[in-house]
Amino acid sequence: MKLEERGRGKFKPALNLSQEEVKQILMEKIAEETALIIDNQQDEELVQSVFRRHDKYNVVGLFSGCGGLDLGFELAGLAAVIGEEAALKAFSNEETYKQVREQSIFHTIYTNDLFKEANQTYKLNFPDHVIQHQKDIRKVAHFPLCNVMLGGFPCPGFSEAGPRLVDDERNFLYIHFIRALLQTQPEFFVAENVKGMMTLGKGEVIKQIVEDFKSAGYEVTPYLVNSRDFGVPQLRERVFLIGVRNDIAQEFVYPQPQPTHGEGLKPYVTLKDAIGDLQDDPGPYYTGSYSTIYLSRNRKKRWDEQSFTIQASGRQAPLHPGGSPMEKAGKDKWLLIGGEEQNRRLSVKEIARIQTFPDWFKFSDGGNTRMSINGSLDKIYKQIGNAVPVLLAKHIAQPIANYAYNKLNTNNNVNETAIQTSFI
Repeated sequence: MKLEERGRGKFKPALNLSQEEVKQILMEKIAEETALIIDNQQDEELVQSVFRRHDKYNVVGLFSGCGGLDLGFELAGLAAVIGEEAALKAFSNEETYKQVREQSIFHTIYTNDLFKEANQTYKLNFPDHVIQHQKDIRKVAHFPLCNVMLGGFPCPGFSEAGPRLVDDERNFLYIHFIRALLQTQPEFFVAENVKGMMTLGKGEVIKQIVEDFKSAGYEVTPYLVNSRDFGVPQLRERVFLIGVRNDIAQEFVYPQPQPTHGEGLKPYVTLKDAIGDLQDDPGPYYTGSYSTIYLSRNRKKRWDEQSFTIQASGRQAPLHPGGSPMEKAGKDKWLLIGGEEQNRRLSVKEIARIQTFPDWFKFSDGGNTRMSINGSLDKIYKQIGNAVPVLLAKHIAQPIANYAYNKLNTNNNVNETAIQTSFI
């Protein structure tokens, strides 16, 4: 269903198709992609080896990166069991959290990502039972059964998509996320993506995405949220697609995310709150001159504000709030007051704090001793910048965690009653 001509940057609206027609196109495309996969026994054995639990909601993370979304879900699952205050208090201390994290209602069993250093970081911080699959998702034939599937699929082709998004070969990762859902049919999925998805093609792109996910058997709702509204010291707008399997949707409707911080609520968390104690010991940070593109806009926030969006690049990291603010000198030109020597980028420890990772979370740079210091640091900046802020992920996960906890407890109570009755 491709158009014969495609103008660069011009989005062609989707044809007005029924849900069954959408599903047919989707299935045909997935069948094409699946036919290209070479199945092998090693991968099948890997999937079969997952440590699945019947008293938990088992979680699969696709495009898992260093684990921000996964960690937020785990924390929400813990809060559902032991309470919000106790979970957050435990989370701040590595040893305490290690003792209680297993109580979370969410149990991650499998992750998939190609980013080697991010996988190493994940391994340093998550339980050993998690199966990590460092393989191109296009070549993964089998995914383990699960209750919840997480991930943020890349979207390089959406801005010039044709009459159906699935017709654009650059969107193959999006297709494989849906393929994994069709194969395993989890009760829920959560997919995170950039704000721009909502406006591409005058809204046609997000419309098509929702249609395609619905055809996989889910009620799907996109939510645009700003991280700072949920206790994250950062201006970061992201879209979350929340999918609820059709049979579950009859009893559970995912609620509109309600901000916890802002006017009339808790005060926004500021840079001073988050990193003020690191001024004398910030840890390593990316060094080097600033390009004209970098200096084409303001890169420095005040201590009483929230950070600019943390990007997946050390070179593009925002400036530390210390010293004088930048001054606008003209169109697309800002000045560093005090010069470059008086202005530095935020350190990796500072941006991890801004992304609400706990201080005990360890990041791997891959251990390549031949790489420059900036090169090694950039591996970490990339991991942190690509991650979902942990506390934002927790907030998105909490309604699902509470539902899972109540459902499992209800089932356990029913089973216990049946056992007791059998002895009467």
